Amino acid sequence: MKLTPNQRISLISLATVVVAGFVASQIYMNKKSREEIKEIAEELSLLWKDRLFLNEEQTLKMEDLIIEYTLKKNEIINSSMNPIAQVRKLKAIQKVEHRNLAKMLSNEQFENYININKTIQKKV
Repeated sequence: MKLTPNQRISLISLATVVVAGFVASQIYMNKKSREEIKEIAEELSLLWKDRLFLNEEQTLKMEDLIIEYTLKKNEIINSSMNPIAQVRKLKAIQKVEHRNLAKMLSNEQFENYININKTIQKKV
């Protein structure tokens, strides 16, 4: 079946509208997701501020790191790679995350961070 020029234009227009709708929905969902991550990171950084006695600069850096590593971890978790590869990648990311945390925290704060995380993991 051969399409007339008007049918082709209509088909292309329809496809364009469908694709544009999909792209718009993805942008909206990503924006909403980023806003939620930002809110959660802010709350978590305030919790860490209280538990580790962080100053304002450390609290802001903590928030940035939470956002950065949450996005990286979510990308791996939502990927199609096999679970063993996911665990390896997540462990590698956690090592880098801990290295960055160790740079911004005092030794005592970092040790407390690790101990608190271990306690949380045992409860889960």
